[in-house]
Amino acid sequence: MKFFARWLLRGRAEDPDSVYVTERFGVRSLHIGSDTIQSSMRLARPNDLELAYTRSMMAFLLFNEEPRRVLMVGLGGGSLLKFIYHRLPWVGIEAVEVNPKVVLIARQQFHVPPDDERLTVRVGDGAEYLAREAALADVIAVDGYDGESQVEELSSPVFYEVCRRRLNGGGVLVVNLWGSDRKFNEYLERVEAAFPAGTLCLPAEKPGNIIVFGFRDAPGNPAWSELALRARELETRYGLEFTKFVRGLRKMNRCDEQRLYV
Repeated sequence: MKFFARWLLRGRAEDPDSVYVTERFGVRSLHIGSDTIQSSMRLARPNDLELAYTRSMMAFLLFNEEPRRVLMVGLGGGSLLKFIYHRLPWVGIEAVEVNPKVVLIARQQFHVPPDDERLTVRVGDGAEYLAREAALADVIAVDGYDGESQVEELSSPVFYEVCRRRLNGGGVLVVNLWGSDRKFNEYLERVEAAFPAGTLCLPAEKPGNIIVFGFRDAPGNPAWSELALRARELETRYGLEFTKFVRGLRKMNRCDEQRLYV
């Protein structure tokens, strides 16, 4: 038997910027220009992280446990924004989203809160904003896909260089990439070139997404025992699978039985 999603909002198929909203089995999803799911929210737990790749992006906490300011390039349904807003109440958040329809629907359909003293959502080009503004952040999270592929302006060598310059000491860039993208290796090499202090890859639990971390400053070569202890503490605090994240870091990064080499 086949089950089909219920349309809550349907755009025009010929419009690559068209925004779609569907609902299936209690999960509301955002689509932009294609059937690809950009963001999902479980209606019973709207501030949780439904998709594995968004949970994996939070692995930056293994290396920077108390960020004060997070800058997001790309809003989608606001899953990451909402989690940080509600679970890390000391963090100031700024999000830049190029599509005004996405911002409107994120607030109407996905419970993204209104701006306040901690939260600012801007409509604009994220690459231009970072290049123009001198604001600094402890974490820059980039999720820059259109309906089909990585947005070139958000994956260029210049963009990644600008991201490094916009990070505070100890800051981390977090980038969502598709492992199946034919240009994945090229994108990864660009991040590595812009972040000579160190980079790491974390495959999301559901195959496809690979989260890349770029460190402004060398994080050292932490022992697995140290990371495991940190992961257990974070898992208790936030309810995310940090222990699995640590195991996942063994898959695509230099390491031995004792430690992770960043």
